[in-house]
Amino acid sequence: MKQFLFFIVLISFIDMFSQLPIMSPFAKSLGADPALIGLTVGMYSCSNMFGNIFAGYWIDKQGAKKVLYIGFLLTGLSLLLYAIVNTPLQLMAVRFLHGLFSGFLVPAAFTVIANIGKEGKEGKSMAISGVAVGISAIIGPAFGGIVASKFGVNWVFISIAIIMFLIVVLTGLFIPNRPTEITRKIEPPEKTLLSLIKSPMLTISFIGAFSLMFAQGVLAYMLPLQVESLQFGTHYSGVLLSTFGLTAILIFGLPSNRLFDRFQSQNIMMIGMCIIAFALILLSITATLPFLFICMVIYGTGFALLFPSMTAMLVKHTDLQTRGKAFGLFYAFFSIGSVAGSFITGLLAVSFAAGFVISACILLVNSLWMLLYFKNKTEVTESLE
Repeated sequence: MKQFLFFIVLISFIDMFSQLPIMSPFAKSLGADPALIGLTVGMYSCSNMFGNIFAGYWIDKQGAKKVLYIGFLLTGLSLLLYAIVNTPLQLMAVRFLHGLFSGFLVPAAFTVIANIGKEGKEGKSMAISGVAVGISAIIGPAFGGIVASKFGVNWVFISIAIIMFLIVVLTGLFIPNRPTEITRKIEPPEKTLLSLIKSPMLTISFIGAFSLMFAQGVLAYMLPLQVESLQFGTHYSGVLLSTFGLTAILIFGLPSNRLFDRFQSQNIMMIGMCIIAFALILLSITATLPFLFICMVIYGTGFALLFPSMTAMLVKHTDLQTRGKAFGLFYAFFSIGSVAGSFITGLLAVSFAAGFVISACILLVNSLWMLLYFKNKTEVTESLE
């Protein structure tokens, strides 16, 4: 069961990461101009946010297994549509459908993992899931690039679609219908999106997701420019990104993942955000290749602390009636942060150093107000005792 869920998360994210090296050239080959290429690439993230939120409602009403089952089926079908597009507008329409349907997958997959997990082990469970995310971030772009160059871009989509259809069959066999019962009392009892956003602990998790992916968007946009300006080989951009991914995977998968259940999630979150900010500031002043690798190891450490802790916080403060919507919102903030990071720094036309500093400041400011919130909350609790 656990291995199958790991595989589900892996394929869900490979679907997204495999597009990175091929989508812009594919759109250009169909005659799209630069503006239309940018819009086509961004269409996936835009519709993915709506898919995340819609999936959240659906999960809480029908169950995560059904949403996962239908999500893989519809995403697989949408992937096959890439093979028949002939114009940029057709490609944009397919991107919309692909993003919308794939938006069902990740909230449903993580809801299933949370629902069958043991209470008190949420952090370790989310860390193990993070291994799948890290691996997909490493092999996804390589898979897309290699398959497209050897067999054509259509086979990237067709091959992933075939795997998704296989998962549809296996989901019915391996995923249980009844989740683990939750014995603890969860606040708030309301079930609307607004009430979830108003819940302080969930809001902190959502802001953590936005902050992480804002930094990730800036890194993806600025790091290749930095490597180019320092006159290193362009292939080093990919190697550096893989370095941070490998670092995160090691922390996720080794016994170090026990710390996510040993310490409070909010404390690990704030430490992770500060470490990422520190890495970004170092990147802004780095001029040597070895130091770039050191920065990415530091960044990967912060990423590895932040991702499981904020997802564990979400699991701990939701129940079976609210968890789907909460994960839907969480991954919607993921998409917003990723788009905002690259878009804002691109719009401001800042240097890579300034872009890294802006991202670091956002992380530090969010960490600071979280610290003040929890400090004030502790003081209020102590005064009432």
